[in-house]
Amino acid sequence: MLYYLIFKYLPLFGIVISFQNYNQFKGILSSEWVGLKYFRMFVESPDFYKILRNTFLLGFYKLFFGFPVPILLALLINEMRKELLKRFVQTVSYLPHFISNVVVAGMVVMFLSPTGGVVNQVLKLIGLQPVNFMMEPGFFRPIYVISEIWQHAGWGTIIYLAALTSIDPGLYEAAKIDGANRWKQTLHVTIPGISSAIVVLLLLDIGRVLEIGFEKVYLLYTPITYETADIISTYVYRVGLVQGNYSYATAIDLFTGVISFLFVVSANYISRRVSDNSLW
Repeated sequence: MLYYLIFKYLPLFGIVISFQNYNQFKGILSSEWVGLKYFRMFVESPDFYKILRNTFLLGFYKLFFGFPVPILLALLINEMRKELLKRFVQTVSYLPHFISNVVVAGMVVMFLSPTGGVVNQVLKLIGLQPVNFMMEPGFFRPIYVISEIWQHAGWGTIIYLAALTSIDPGLYEAAKIDGANRWKQTLHVTIPGISSAIVVLLLLDIGRVLEIGFEKVYLLYTPITYETADIISTYVYRVGLVQGNYSYATAIDLFTGVISFLFVVSANYISRRVSDNSLW
């Protein structure tokens, strides 16, 4: 409770500077009020559509390709009969989650190096020319999404494996009596049994589509790849911390928060209308 109070709720008071021409010497209470000036400035900025497109596409690709992976991995682990092997696979799969983004980014750069990288060494062996992946704007999104899946897919399986333990074993016995094989048991018993967890996590992930992590993008992108890699959080960093335009950066961040909130509300409304599962 103290963590959320100190780091989540108290800082909300700082949102007010997005409506001010914030001056560090005057402070929040005495800075000039400018209304929606910085919101209009962001929407009218020539970078607006590029940044919004990059952020949305990275978030959408991560959701579309990354969300099913923990579910599939949990189902595969659940089908293992040897308990020792199951624990080993589960442990190995979620260990990358504990590796820092700095180390992961360093590994990606090293593996994709045009001189000594493993990927380019394989390309040489099959007769292809080395590719400088980190300098090609078209490769940034696949690189980011694949590294995110590798790093976090195993950790996501924990929730689904916990949900799988709540399924009544009697349902599997009844399915066997009805002649259902392992595939049909998975399709008609296992997946419906974890459907509520799937829907809740999907709704939460939809709300985070625009909240792509700053660290990994910042560590992987270069000015050459800004065309496809520059997202809202990196743009906020440059205009807010580097250039010192705190009001403008706060307005952009608040704009992102409002859009993410609308995504969650809309997805929750649709889920409640078409199924019995929702966040509220």
